[in-house]
Amino acid sequence: MPSVSSADLIRKFGRYRDIAQREPLTITNHGRESLVLLSSEEYQRLKRRDREVLRLEDMGESFLEALEKAEVPAEQAHLDNMLEDWKP
Repeated sequence: MPSVSSADLIRKFGRYRDIAQREPLTITNHGRESLVLLSSEEYQRLKRRDREVLRLEDMGESFLEALEKAEVPAEQAHLDNMLEDWKP
């Protein structure tokens, strides 16, 4: 994803607006990622997916296979202990 400083964005907004129409653009502030500029079409697409609910039967076979093979990263293993301690 392309990146631009907030100062450069202000100076050349038209140029970066055109880029953001094609792909998301990261805006940095003091060298750190701060915001993402994206087209309204992409934003609307993401918002629709936010509310999308799929039944297990609707998920593709490749997705289900990948889900079965997925492993918890070692740095998140401590969360298993939280689940073991939690009793509904």
